[in-house]
Amino acid sequence: MAARPGPPRRPGGGGALRAAALPVTGLDYFSGGTPLASFTIPEELRPVHLPQYETERLLTARLHELGGKIERGARLLAFDDVDYGGRIDATDGVTAVVEHGDAGVRRVRASFVVGADGAASAVRGALGIGFQGTTYPLSFALIDARVEGELPAGRLLYHQAASGTLMIAPLPGGVFRILAVLPEGGERVTVESMQRLLDERGPGGVVITEPVWQTVYRVHARTATEYQRGRVFLAGDSAHVHSPAGGQGMNNGLQDGYQLAWKLAAVLGGDSPASLLADYTAERSEATDRIVADTDRQTRAWMARTRTRIAVRDTLFRAADRSGLVPDRVFPVMAGRRVRYTPVRPTQEPSGRPRCRVLGRVPGRLRTGMVFPRELAVRYGMTGPGPAGWTLAVVPSSPYDDLPELAARALDPWPGVRPVVLHPFDAVPLTGCAEAGYHLVRPDGHIAAHGHAHDLGRLRAELTGVLRPRG
Repeated sequence: MAARPGPPRRPGGGGALRAAALPVTGLDYFSGGTPLASFTIPEELRPVHLPQYETERLLTARLHELGGKIERGARLLAFDDVDYGGRIDATDGVTAVVEHGDAGVRRVRASFVVGADGAASAVRGALGIGFQGTTYPLSFALIDARVEGELPAGRLLYHQAASGTLMIAPLPGGVFRILAVLPEGGERVTVESMQRLLDERGPGGVVITEPVWQTVYRVHARTATEYQRGRVFLAGDSAHVHSPAGGQGMNNGLQDGYQLAWKLAAVLGGDSPASLLADYTAERSEATDRIVADTDRQTRAWMARTRTRIAVRDTLFRAADRSGLVPDRVFPVMAGRRVRYTPVRPTQEPSGRPRCRVLGRVPGRLRTGMVFPRELAVRYGMTGPGPAGWTLAVVPSSPYDDLPELAARALDPWPGVRPVVLHPFDAVPLTGCAEAGYHLVRPDGHIAAHGHAHDLGRLRAELTGVLRPRG
């Protein structure tokens, strides 16, 4: 179950996933049976719910359509030719020693390896990368089932009681997912035990009639100490696991994969040096750390037991409901639309006047590392149904400004970067600075660098590090 992320839109298969999934229109919170808060999710941010087995089936079918293949029953034994100092350019590839059941052991040579093999990752273990964090003290019980009784269509229900939290989520096909924090010592789930929790904490009048699947699990909050060693990378649960609160886990893994996909495509296609991949750990671990902290706060709210903590939690929910800020401030974060990567090189930021630097840091202003506004990208033809390349969005100070021409000349060694001239009326409200400038936008929609007319030397230096010049 996941809200739709922002940039990763282009691998295909999205139509089939949306057709099979169930959209969620809002969230309702209760405490001791009393309504606390009700939120409607903006249409463009609405999550869709789909069971994992159905998600895997549809994605596998799409992979086969594209000519891909999944080899099941294979097990990684070891790696050769890995630079444990982390340098990507130390070797030209990596060898994986793989066991294929009765077929025996073979050595597979690859330019790069991506380990997306789950929380118990063999890839992470073979690299000797740590997996640090904590395990929550209580267990969670989950059951997917058909029910009898009145439940609102397309809404997530959070029922919080002194004994713990119970969540009800709609799934396709008339199935509902019921998730409950188990009482201390609880380590198993049956239909009868879930019905008792549903009666004790839930809306009342709802009866489990047909269980589909059930399990008990512990929740962990752990992250890999590194996401990359040499030419081997970690993505998804092999790099990070956290609470399901907020439904951000799948999206975060997709963001890992999307960043690796466009960067690997550029490197393997000869358009970029291997050093383009060097920022992967810094960028994705930064985004993950924010999610882990956010889901930790939500999970601890679920687990509140003392009167004081329950009172504080309920007060915060009521305040959030009255503020009206949740749709604009919280849901975009949950949907992965507010991911920002902190710049690590001077060439990524302007050397402009202090006034522009200060105004550019006002909350809501467009900054390096943020996602370029989609509505503006669509209006100026910077995005579309196919893969996007690098774009230089140029903002002149007036119709007579020569910055567009100067920027186009600066791009001569990199014909793959497309210049687009924005009208100041569109750009200045976003940047807070009327000085002529530019935003270099990556294929994943994030702003790679920002500067002003006198920073074109910085732009060339930044492009030299991420793209190979032509000619």
